Amino acid sequence: MKPRLREKYKNEIIKNLMSKLSLKNLHSVPKIEKIVVNMGLGADALDKKNLETCKKDIAAITGQYPLITKFKKSISNFKSRKGSNAGLKVTLRNERMYEFMDRLVNIALPRIKDFRGLKENSCDKFGNFSFGIKEHIIFPEINFDKVERIRGLDITIVTSSESQESTISLLKEFNFPIVKSAEKKKKKVKKIINKEEKKEEKEKNG
Repeated sequence: MKPRLREKYKNEIIKNLMSKLSLKNLHSVPKIEKIVVNMGLGADALDKKNLETCKKDIAAITGQYPLITKFKKSISNFKSRKGSNAGLKVTLRNERMYEFMDRLVNIALPRIKDFRGLKENSCDKFGNFSFGIKEHIIFPEINFDKVERIRGLDITIVTSSESQESTISLLKEFNFPIVKSAEKKKKKVKKIINKEEKKEEKEKNG
């Protein structure tokens, strides 16, 4: 059975984006290429038991067995040694990517306490959208009663988009709860105030 979101992209999202972004070429429509999930473990990465538990957790969440990441250099403050274990990483593509995204958007994110959406400024100019999750237990695959320690995840969605605008438009089509960042809201409010002030000044001067 093909993933629901993959079919939605082919049958609905491509048409919607061509219209919204004024695109004429089908091949220029942005798409999600991969999703990278990272779990940093710190000192726990050196403990075999903890490492094995985390491997099972991230495999349950993503549906794919993780790779162990290594420290690229030694950092005395973090007691990390070059070449030692740093954490776990999974790169999802194709069916597994769409299946994970479906669970993330429709089940996991809504379970975050006091969740107010993902910020627009989490998007970079290269078409990547990155955000952190403080508690991996928001995923239903994790049995809370068996969790020894709650861990965070970093998620990066890599797209073929060439602008922040098209990246945000693409993710919103998949129902990602993206909201305007505080800075953009302030700028918009300031712009409206300035516009009103100029209008009032013009009316006074006749």
